[in-house]
Amino acid sequence: MAESSSSKEDVIQLIKRFGAYLTFKMSNLFSISFRNLDSRSVGAIAGLALAIVFTWRLVRRPGGPQRRQPKRQAPTTSTSVPSNQSNATIIPSGVSPPPEYLRAQNAVDEFFQPVKPTLGQIVRQKLSEGRKVTCRLLGVVLEESSPEELQAHQATVRSSVLEVLLEITKFCDLYLMERVLDEESEKKILLALENAGIFTSGGLVKDKVLFCSTEMGRSSFVRQLEPDWHIDTNHEIVSQLARFIKYQLQISPTRPERTASNVFSSPSLEQFFGNI
Repeated sequence: MAESSSSKEDVIQLIKRFGAYLTFKMSNLFSISFRNLDSRSVGAIAGLALAIVFTWRLVRRPGGPQRRQPKRQAPTTSTSVPSNQSNATIIPSGVSPPPEYLRAQNAVDEFFQPVKPTLGQIVRQKLSEGRKVTCRLLGVVLEESSPEELQAHQATVRSSVLEVLLEITKFCDLYLMERVLDEESEKKILLALENAGIFTSGGLVKDKVLFCSTEMGRSSFVRQLEPDWHIDTNHEIVSQLARFIKYQLQISPTRPERTASNVFSSPSLEQFFGNI
């Protein structure tokens, strides 16, 4: 035990003497070196020291160099902002967005706007792609609503229904029909239709404008033609034809009682197609 403790003390003494010797040598070396250094050497040593310090701080920082994060603006109100808020609201108040931003925003808004169907597409959809249509004139196409009124006045085509009527003639075989009291009423109707430009569109000819002297005669016309759609104002005729015609549209200012599932109603022909 005594020999072991003695050997430990000898090692300690040896380490101490070696340390003292290194301290003495290093002090002499630095004292001599600093006395012999010129200005260039001092500058080089200083630069080396700065480089070592900078490198040490860079390595010490976790995650390496980081970009400076911009300061977040405090919310102006206590209400929460919806997630689908447009980019225009992100711009701070009082700051005008650049023209390029506004043009880009307008282009995006126009791109995502729903496409509005044309009147022709609406007519096709409403008529369920029907290819043949029969339609009464009085109270639907003409301003006059009775044969007696037509006999006393000139026939007048309703301007609001004209565009819808022309769209129907583009893809449907259209027949117009009416009960009249005399031949003069027939001439009035044909002249009014011609002046409105219905015959010049190419979809309707005068031979497809039919006249009769009774309401039952109009019903007989419809059954013989077997259209996909019939448009009328007389509730009794619509009810009688419900078994024979695929679809019917009754024009009435008041909503009539629906007689069958294939019978629809509307205050006017143009309103049925959403053209008002």
